[in-house]
Amino acid sequence: MNSEMTRNEILNHFEIMTNAEPYGNGHINDTYLVTMPRYILQRINTSIFTNPDELMDNIENVTAFLRKKIAAAGADADRETLTVVPTKEGGKYFKVDENNVYRVYRFVEGTKTIENSKTAKDLYEAGVGFGHFQKLLADFPVEKLYETIRDFHHTPKRIEALKEAIREDRAGRAASVKKEIDFALENASWAGSVVKGMEEGRIPVRVTHNDTKINNILFDQESGKAVCVIDLDTVMPGSALYDFGDALRMGGSTAAEDEVDLEKVWFETEAFEAFVRGYLSEMKDALTEDEIALLPLSVKLMTYECGIRFLTDYLNGDTYFKIHREHHNLDRARNQFKLVADISGKEAQLAEAVQKAF
Repeated sequence: MNSEMTRNEILNHFEIMTNAEPYGNGHINDTYLVTMPRYILQRINTSIFTNPDELMDNIENVTAFLRKKIAAAGADADRETLTVVPTKEGGKYFKVDENNVYRVYRFVEGTKTIENSKTAKDLYEAGVGFGHFQKLLADFPVEKLYETIRDFHHTPKRIEALKEAIREDRAGRAASVKKEIDFALENASWAGSVVKGMEEGRIPVRVTHNDTKINNILFDQESGKAVCVIDLDTVMPGSALYDFGDALRMGGSTAAEDEVDLEKVWFETEAFEAFVRGYLSEMKDALTEDEIALLPLSVKLMTYECGIRFLTDYLNGDTYFKIHREHHNLDRARNQFKLVADISGKEAQLAEAVQKAF
């Protein structure tokens, strides 16, 4: 089949006869908005998500489980979880060729996303949204989920990948980023805390989202309340600490993750306080003592992990994350490392905020 098939021809396979325009700013998948009525068409990045069947099985199983829970509570399941639109043949996606695999979701009307501009209320609601998502999935049989990206948040293996990138130096960039490499390796000693806790059974394996940026929640346009968690590609077994920490990696920063003026980049304790209040309003009875104790560290951990992923990709020649300018991944890594350093000096304040939220 022709890989140059138009978006409209692809939509016809989902029995949708209308136009599609580029939508959103995701790093991984190509996303389009379909109008009249509205749907979301996405091209799955199969270089990262190499098994679309497993990916879509995860999404369909999780959304079906959520739909039952939401409906049983008397809420609107069509609004509070994603709805996968099947193809005319009943498939989960439409495949043009190995590099062009498409899926469709119903558009959730009356909602908005929040990018870099966020208030304490937004962060509180984001905490509620992600906490509610985890609470609803607390009894989902986690063994039914595929690992769509193996060892996604296995920080020690991310460190090994960085060391390999330094040794191979494929793009000839290692000598120019010695300061960043030194920072990454100097902070590696504490970065295995969550993985070790899971291996020892002290930290439970849960269904986790694994990409809890604030723009992966839809908020009601009028009330501002969290409505629906989106971007479920990385839903798989993991730790609640991954989701908590990753949400505040961006939610607690004073700047976008690629801001180059590092004087503008620091971590806001007030943002942490708002988010943790919302999150614990849903999850305080579900978390273990070990998880609660590690909530402040999780923010530093996920920020550090993302920083070394950006640095690794930069050293490898920018093969994973979409870039929009020269040195984009290096700018991102420097940004995240500035946050790590700032969070390190505020961990006591963050621990105090956790206790106040109970």
